[in-house]
Amino acid sequence: MEKNPVGEKIRIQRERLGLSLDELAQKSQCSVSLLERLEAGALVPSLTPLLNIARALGVRLGTFLDDSQEFGPVVARKKNCHEDRVVRFSGSIAETNDEKKSALDFAPLASDKVDRHMEPFLIDVRPTTGTAEPSSHEGEEFLYVLEGELEINYGQETYLLQTGDSIYYDSIVPHHVHAPAGGYARILAVVYAPF
Repeated sequence: MEKNPVGEKIRIQRERLGLSLDELAQKSQCSVSLLERLEAGALVPSLTPLLNIARALGVRLGTFLDDSQEFGPVVARKKNCHEDRVVRFSGSIAETNDEKKSALDFAPLASDKVDRHMEPFLIDVRPTTGTAEPSSHEGEEFLYVLEGELEINYGQETYLLQTGDSIYYDSIVPHHVHAPAGGYARILAVVYAPF
């Protein structure tokens, strides 16, 4: 299984602040076992606990995705959106270390931009089986379907989006994004999470 690079950045930030795993678990409302596996690079995290961890550490979500720092505009070229820059997230909060359960492959489009307030991604939404729990976090999300179909469970509603459709929603409402009936989708997503 490929090691998830996000965990090392979390560990560095946690140690920089002098926090134990227990202290970070309490501040982020995550379990110690989730944090241990995440820091070891063995866990495919979901976005919600990652946002909680970022907030508990006093950093932006992008801190875990950044490679270098650019103060001016950042241009993301198609040829540079390689597999090695992809961050895999599970589609739910489930604590799993099974890489095959990762349904969302996030390719960051502005990971070099310093002090950004939005996180733009190209996301490949891969087929899944079973059901996943909706998640929620502070902020807003904008999703635009580039290809395929996308299903969003949002509160008590379900929205089916086709290629060319988009949705903008408050992410504090429990939601889950997936491709319907084992399908595939590629989307442009912009996530805003207040710092």
